[in-house]
Amino acid sequence: MKKIILLVLLSALAACNSSSSFRKAEDAQDAGREFIRATLDGNYEKARFYMLGDSTNRYLLERWKSGYDNLSQDEKDKYKGADIVVFDVHPLNDTVTSYKYFNSYKKDTTVIKIQKVNDQWVVDLKEVMNNVK
Repeated sequence: MKKIILLVLLSALAACNSSSSFRKAEDAQDAGREFIRATLDGNYEKARFYMLGDSTNRYLLERWKSGYDNLSQDEKDKYKGADIVVFDVHPLNDTVTSYKYFNSYKKDTTVIKIQKVNDQWVVDLKEVMNNVK
């Protein structure tokens, strides 16, 4: 009986360490910052938590992850050490915010859209596709 209880407790503890352990973003800026930091650090489970979960976004994030996975350890370390430089955040309406930033390592300007969906702020990467030249 003790083994069964221990097994149930360990299973519950393991479940607590899933993506549900990430805290919900308080606002659009929080969601953007958490998502970007997660991608710079290579933490794509956390990035998924802060992302709108439609098929296009999942595909785009998988492409980002694939590119990150192919980097040298030195480049990954440079991304992990990079600062996020935000230079334009403005609401488009009550539930959508435009977030323009670059990281201090690559300095490529990126625009993401952050939306409030089901009372949660999440990143929509499709805006990145709209701004590719």
